[in-house]
Amino acid sequence: MKTATTWRAGWASDPGLVRAVNEDRIYVDEERGIFIVADGLGGHAAGEHAAEIAVGEIAARLNPRDRTDIEQEVRLALTAANNRIYEAAQANEAWRGMACVATLAVISEDRVTIGHVGDSRLYLFRNGGLRKLTSDHSPVGEQEEHGELTEQQAMRHPRRNEIFRDIGSVLHESADEHFIDTQTLAFPSDGAILLCSDGLSDTLTSAAIAVILGGFDGDVQRTAQQLIEAANHAGGKDNISVILIAGPDFAGHESTAAAETRARHGITRMRTTRRALPQWLRNLLWLIGGAALGVGIPVGLEWYAHFRTTPAVSPPEPRTVPQHIAVNSTDSLGIIKALSTAISGDTIDVPSGEYLGPVILKEGVRLVSDGSGRAVVRSDPKSPNYPGIAIVSSGIQDGRVRGLAVTGDDEHPLRVGLLIQDSSIEADELDVSGAIEGGILIEGDSRPLLLANFLHGNAGPGAVIRDRSSPRLAGNTITGNGLLPDAVRPGLDVSATAQPSLLNNMIYENGTDLKGRHLPKGKTGFKPDDATQPQRVN
Repeated sequence: MKTATTWRAGWASDPGLVRAVNEDRIYVDEERGIFIVADGLGGHAAGEHAAEIAVGEIAARLNPRDRTDIEQEVRLALTAANNRIYEAAQANEAWRGMACVATLAVISEDRVTIGHVGDSRLYLFRNGGLRKLTSDHSPVGEQEEHGELTEQQAMRHPRRNEIFRDIGSVLHESADEHFIDTQTLAFPSDGAILLCSDGLSDTLTSAAIAVILGGFDGDVQRTAQQLIEAANHAGGKDNISVILIAGPDFAGHESTAAAETRARHGITRMRTTRRALPQWLRNLLWLIGGAALGVGIPVGLEWYAHFRTTPAVSPPEPRTVPQHIAVNSTDSLGIIKALSTAISGDTIDVPSGEYLGPVILKEGVRLVSDGSGRAVVRSDPKSPNYPGIAIVSSGIQDGRVRGLAVTGDDEHPLRVGLLIQDSSIEADELDVSGAIEGGILIEGDSRPLLLANFLHGNAGPGAVIRDRSSPRLAGNTITGNGLLPDAVRPGLDVSATAQPSLLNNMIYENGTDLKGRHLPKGKTGFKPDDATQPQRVN
């Protein structure tokens, strides 16, 4: 089936002002409605080869004649590209570790289907407003989306180039959870779609991008080039790639064409007026209203006199709007009390202080500190349900805990720093030490994300993964655990039934080597010298 191309597309890619090699690749097929931006990763590895393989494999796999389920088609294409890159890297020592991120759009009639992995982006621009439709698969990107960082703070953050999803570092299946994001939505005829690598979005704010798109005056290729020029003018520290797809009725908010359209609309717009009621009907309504008022006032006064001493008291309406809840830093039970009032969607802000657990997480609630390590949670050895455990996630599918320090002492001996049972929460930037049985214990059917945590100085393993759990661990440091002479333990203890996914973790100087028979084929652990480079090196 040939797709009618009612849109206009412009594209450009540039190495920027600092890099000698452009590791970005773009693909544009206006006839089939396929648009791809891929950004190579890996630093010294062959990022540009990964991006080249990705666009070639995706374009070959997308079938323009059979689009009954485009989202599934996109998933299969991205998965094929992922596995092709992985196989190429295993076959060529010089390419080991290469990967890429990619965002693609498939346009069919008035619908656009988006496939996305990583931190390249897709925006929709319409009526002067720019809206990001993809989510950055990165620690900093998530903090920005949750309102924990401003856009400017995220752009300047030292970890802004780290990601926890990519195409090519490990084998995947198309149905793998937490791999590919897809969505399908209407492509408005008066809107425009922008795909870009992070060389644009890490350099220009969304407001700056909107200004350039707002000046669009019909030349889509020129506008794409203006975005490249603006990013280079702002420093050009990375490769920059853009694809701009303008709908048939799109005109920039500040363009001459848009101004003329608004002027014509102002001239031809019809005024609507209300017809006045006849005088006789108005007189009748006044008469009826007066009679009702004359009867109602005495009756109302009598009712008030009778009931004025016993006013009705209505119970307060339950809160439905999420909010930020500040913890009282002078109260050792401050976190527990804040959680007792929290509803799904709330964020609990934990300042510096000493707090007592067990802190039992709630569905849909985020518990965050600034990551300075000064918000310390200790266990309660007398807790009837979780003695010696500081933080508990049991049966939670949507929740997050970030930036807390968990440790034990003689008064508060720590068995487990964070217990995750049958949960799929996210735990970021925790500092866990002094645990006897394990810094983090994951059991049951749990699928959490552990990101950039520091697990050190625990008598037991840094992390224990049991049962059918399949957690994802990315960018964690696990060191100095399990060193008791009479009970040497590994940094990461994995049971035979568990299936963790490990990427760019630093696991070294623990009691023994990694323990577990079912570790994934990808990167499972590093010596210190091997682990100093993050997954994204730009």
